[in-house]
Amino acid sequence: MDTMSLLMQGFAVALTPESIMFAVIGAILGTLIGALPGLGPANGVAILIPLAFSLGLSPTSSLILLTSVYAGAMYGGRISSILLNIPGDEPAMMTCLDGYPMAVKGKAAEALAISAIASFIGSFIATIGLVILAPILAKFALKFGPSEYFALFALAFATLGGITGKNQFKTLMAAAIGLMIATVGIDISTGVQRFTYNTLELFEGIDFIIAIVGLFAISELLFFLERHAGDGLKQVAINKLKLSPKDIVKVLPASFRGAVLGFVAGVLPGAGASLGSFISYTLEKRTSDKGEFGKGDPRGVAAPEAGNNGAASGALVPMLTLGVPGSGTTAVLLAMLISLNISPGPMLFQQNADLVWGVIAAMFVGNLVLLLLNIPMVGIFVKLLSIPPKYLMPVVTLIASVGIYSVSHSALDLYFMVGFGVLGYIFRKVDIPLVPIILGMLLGPEMEKSLRHALVLSDGDWTVLFNSGLSIGLWTVAILGLVLPIIIGPIVRAKMKRSKDTVKDS
Repeated sequence: MDTMSLLMQGFAVALTPESIMFAVIGAILGTLIGALPGLGPANGVAILIPLAFSLGLSPTSSLILLTSVYAGAMYGGRISSILLNIPGDEPAMMTCLDGYPMAVKGKAAEALAISAIASFIGSFIATIGLVILAPILAKFALKFGPSEYFALFALAFATLGGITGKNQFKTLMAAAIGLMIATVGIDISTGVQRFTYNTLELFEGIDFIIAIVGLFAISELLFFLERHAGDGLKQVAINKLKLSPKDIVKVLPASFRGAVLGFVAGVLPGAGASLGSFISYTLEKRTSDKGEFGKGDPRGVAAPEAGNNGAASGALVPMLTLGVPGSGTTAVLLAMLISLNISPGPMLFQQNADLVWGVIAAMFVGNLVLLLLNIPMVGIFVKLLSIPPKYLMPVVTLIASVGIYSVSHSALDLYFMVGFGVLGYIFRKVDIPLVPIILGMLLGPEMEKSLRHALVLSDGDWTVLFNSGLSIGLWTVAILGLVLPIIIGPIVRAKMKRSKDTVKDS
């Protein structure tokens, strides 16, 4: 069956009343979460995963809800960037450069509308790219054996820090911690207990959903309380929208260019939305007429917004086809799939075609819902920024705690969640990234299984890991992914730091 027929079947799933309802709910929740400075899409998805389990949602409904939250949070991140000059998350940082100056000039409504339109274009084009590229990559991945999969997992860990990562050593150390946690429990191959200390609750290992909620949601609560006092945040007033068709046409080329660049950045290992947003803005500034970039140029809002939303959808390509997440949020979505006993990878498009194509079709629907919601309802969304954190964050924590407890009914899981939250807070204090820990927990068991399988087939010969052109190619890319950030990374980070300083000074 060809791709278009499968996509039409996906729309049959996505356009049911239940799917549309979850897409709308996810879009609204995601936008609200994205509007809060610091929370971001990864935290939003992490908070709502236990809730999806406790409500007993089907795999398709759960993924439609969470992917809509993901897309909505990417949209919502620009609200605080434009009105407060505070990025909702790191990819939204570049939006501050021209979004906030537009708001200061009394064009906040125009900036928010342009960012919504650019976000829609970025997500829409990247989803088309996902439809085209994912089946091709999935067919290619069917050639992978255990040796190639082990090399692929090594590639995932080698490129975790990406070009924009601050410290490759800390990234690899965090991945090692995740791999260590993944070994807790009973070894499936030998039946030997590993690091269980005869504690019954540890026989099945540590649930990565608990780790995700603790590391992301609980640590963010601690950081949020540390950063902000009890008062709400003061924002620029929103004017009446005065956006003409000519203004929209002016930003369309920047939006399309940013969408393509963002999608490529999302698909590439270790790149992500931050780099997609940065290169989209930088290229637009250099190739366009000088204009008023940095002083409130609408193209300076459209390009990074299209770039970071394009990268967000692009990051789903390696997650769905190879089982290797392309971003922190897709790592959380990967955990959701694994918890549902669905194995992402090349067989996903054959064994769970209805689910994967239903979710892809729902992304088209969700993006349209977001566009229709964001322009008329943006005034409602921004009111959330005035709610004092001392009232808001306890509600977020309560949702996460109730969700975790409702899944397992175990008080010990709540203690684990709090423990991971404190650990995440400490790690973030010393600039140890959290995503590699989660990725280590998620990919560790499969990586170990692939290694053992390869060695069994080769009768213990380690050279089997390098005996095919495909595995050698993957190892080569892994080495480049480890070395290039050390060489190129400081240059890119320096440029991004100058942009960030511009945001702070403006």
